[in-house]
Amino acid sequence: MTQVKPGDTVRIHYTGTLADGTTFDSSEGRDPLEFAVGSGQIIPGLDAALPGMAVGEKKTVEVSADEAYGQPDPSAQQAVPRAEIPADIPLDPGTQLQVQTPQGQVMPVTVVEVTEEQVVLDANHPLAGKDLTFAIELVSIA
Repeated sequence: MTQVKPGDTVRIHYTGTLADGTTFDSSEGRDPLEFAVGSGQIIPGLDAALPGMAVGEKKTVEVSADEAYGQPDPSAQQAVPRAEIPADIPLDPGTQLQVQTPQGQVMPVTVVEVTEEQVVLDANHPLAGKDLTFAIELVSIA
């Protein structure tokens, strides 16, 4: 039986959950996720769990924050003067927005704090600092 090895292109179905059981992402109802094993296209902890799996095999993988999206970086938070943000932009804490960097790159941010004078935006990945669990099924090896 063929087993996954680094460099193989695989397709997996997955459901990702947090420690409290909340699902944060799933391929359910969609095409399987396709990527090359060991290429850095997915988080390291999930990538490392695939070698040795056979088509049709299912497993649950616990991925620590350090092997997922890392720990939150305090320098990724920035206070922006409230007056610089258009009035029609929702600023409730937890709201995800997109900002454009001076280099023209679009970056997702989360509103973490709002005062009369400023808005604090966080560019950390929303799952930074969180341990993740993935239920995966290997659909195919290309």
